[in-house]
Amino acid sequence: MSTSTRREAPVVAVLGGSGLYAMEGLKEAKEHRLRTPFGAPSGPVIVGLLDGVPVAFLARHGSGHRMNPSTINYRANIYALKSMGVSRVLSVSAVGSLKEAIAPGHVVVPDQFIDLTKRRPSTFFEDGIVAHVAFGEPVCAALSDNLVASARSLGATVHAGGTYVCIEGPQFSTKSESRLYRQWGADIIGMTNMPEAKLAREAELCYATLALVTDYDCWHATEEAVTVDAILAMLHRNVELAKRVLREAIPRAVAMEACVCQHALDHAIVTDRKKIPLPLKRKLALLTRRVWP
Repeated sequence: MSTSTRREAPVVAVLGGSGLYAMEGLKEAKEHRLRTPFGAPSGPVIVGLLDGVPVAFLARHGSGHRMNPSTINYRANIYALKSMGVSRVLSVSAVGSLKEAIAPGHVVVPDQFIDLTKRRPSTFFEDGIVAHVAFGEPVCAALSDNLVASARSLGATVHAGGTYVCIEGPQFSTKSESRLYRQWGADIIGMTNMPEAKLAREAELCYATLALVTDYDCWHATEEAVTVDAILAMLHRNVELAKRVLREAIPRAVAMEACVCQHALDHAIVTDRKKIPLPLKRKLALLTRRVWP
């Protein structure tokens, strides 16, 4: 990590998705190039002051959007933010809509997920240690409410709650898949919030998603098939709104009281502590030190 003089540690981090590769307005911004026990994160963690509030920013896909959803090192990203002192993560993601009422240009703050990913490590606890965290409510309710209130205060069309289907990608869905997800009652579809939300819970971080709707996926009979060009055109319009929402939400997030997310590991680790190899204990010390001082 940077050896520069430390300011107050950032409580809030922003994980920027497609189209959001930097946090405008950050003052005294400095790059922190980190290594973690799980490898390198997507890029440097940028820490600066936003309206006087310390904020961390990490571009999920890396500089220049070099990483597809399957090759992002989600564990390293979450671990890196935790190591910086972050306790609340605001995720920004581009998504497709699975419902007529959720139109391109709208914002969704989902409260549930369906994980259809196949290739991504989804836990920190493996190779000799087992932890089962509760995940019935997979996002932080208080942080999500904050995003909803912030977006509505700016006049955005916001859908509070909803189910996000996370597919492996990088290909978009077939029409049959898209129709199936609609039958399941899902609301939006994306490629990046899993296992990100699971890992945030294991790291005892509050996590919420600001989902920017760019298209109707491929199920909509009267819309053209989803294309990258169409998504990016809509996304560029949405990103400016997302930046304003974040600027409104971040001070509120800092002021939040501690919540149950930050006690996710209470009673979750089931492995006999005496049976865990010392190198593994050291590897996970950042995550376990609250429950194993």
